Amino acid sequence: MTTVSALSSRKGRNVELGLLVFAVAIVALAYINVGIAVEGAVPPSLVAVGTGFVVITAAFHITMRLRAPYADPLILPIATLLNGLGLVMINRLDLANGRDLAEGMALRQLMWSALAAALAIAALIILRDHRILRRYTYLAGAIGFGLLLLPLVPGLGIENYGSRIWISLGPFSFQPGEIAKIVLAVFFAGYLVQTRDALSVAGRRILGLTLPRARDLGPILVAWMLSVGVLVLEKDLGSSLLFFGLFVAMLYVATERTSWVAIGLLLFCVGCYVANLLFSHVQRRVLLWLDTFSREALDTSDQLARGLMGMASGGMVGTGLGRGRPDLTYFAESDFIIPSFGEEIGLIGLFALLILYVLLVERGLRTAIGARDGFGKLLASGLAFSVALQCFVVVGGVTRVIPLTGLTMPFLSQGGSSLLANWTLVALLLRISDHARRPVPDPEAPHPVANEQTQVVKLR
Repeated sequence: MTTVSALSSRKGRNVELGLLVFAVAIVALAYINVGIAVEGAVPPSLVAVGTGFVVITAAFHITMRLRAPYADPLILPIATLLNGLGLVMINRLDLANGRDLAEGMALRQLMWSALAAALAIAALIILRDHRILRRYTYLAGAIGFGLLLLPLVPGLGIENYGSRIWISLGPFSFQPGEIAKIVLAVFFAGYLVQTRDALSVAGRRILGLTLPRARDLGPILVAWMLSVGVLVLEKDLGSSLLFFGLFVAMLYVATERTSWVAIGLLLFCVGCYVANLLFSHVQRRVLLWLDTFSREALDTSDQLARGLMGMASGGMVGTGLGRGRPDLTYFAESDFIIPSFGEEIGLIGLFALLILYVLLVERGLRTAIGARDGFGKLLASGLAFSVALQCFVVVGGVTRVIPLTGLTMPFLSQGGSSLLANWTLVALLLRISDHARRPVPDPEAPHPVANEQTQVVKLR
């Protein structure tokens, strides 16, 4: 005879605390290493930066214990370590350019990190159940598409280096596409939960693939046209690819049909080919990708060539933190922060850094598998895939696997809008994982109030 007993889920908060202490220690040692290598002494800003980073981490951990005790214990330490290492590299670039803490970008990055963590904490406190977001499916869709098109508003959107993906609000600039990916993930999850039965209906079988019915192709065609519109109007290849790839991935998760992936890849290839024929900014990106060191490409931009040469000089083990010259590459703190790390920590260190992203995505997908509702499964898988796709696009661009897109590396790159979006994404994953790992109440277990009433009756 087999006896089945319920196992209580481990909260994992002590494991999370130990990993957070380890992550903060790594960041502190890296910060000290940079100071000693560049200035020959422990950086005097260590106390200020270290205190601020510890306060942010402690506040988030305490919130987890109070508001999401069953959440995945690995997600927060991984995000904290990535954010801290990005802060270290940005400070290293400040020192290379002769900027102190007050004048440099590291202090602003720390302030944005605090603001992003505060926003994520607020999301965990306010959003007690992720399923509430399903009520706002179409509102999220309207907000997401509005954010994507916001840079096209005259007087609000600004164009930088050929792409119109920023908006200006007084002295501040913001990239609404970073927030749009989260809001659109909510919309796609809510929409596909409602329509996945119709989209899963069998159609004709051609060349081994069961293709959907013609009338069911509408959603993917609309997503394709909108992504092409972003590419054409805003000249933003990265957001277009991220938006369309996110929809196709979530469509596959919802329907489990490879035909949707095949259709999505076909539409994407057609869009890229047409864009390369019609638009000069796409042609320049392709030229830099295919023939980086040609005279024509170098006259257009030598940014990619500099990044590649920097990584080549780092070799397998790197030059050491603070001992390379990553500042020779343009935008080494944002678009090209991966080559900056590759030069100073080498190929081995860069692989270790990428493994952190692999673990973050894996924990997000594990959360999706453990979620008990369809909306939570789709939302967690979409959020995890958006991180994976963005990492692939960024790393693939700087290593010449694909053309450059202009996206930034999550948590590492300098920029407030990216930090705000990715920490909010982490908060949503933590909320879904808390719901997924929380033990289900046993319906056969006696209720304490009922027991008290029964005892009172027996005594009488």
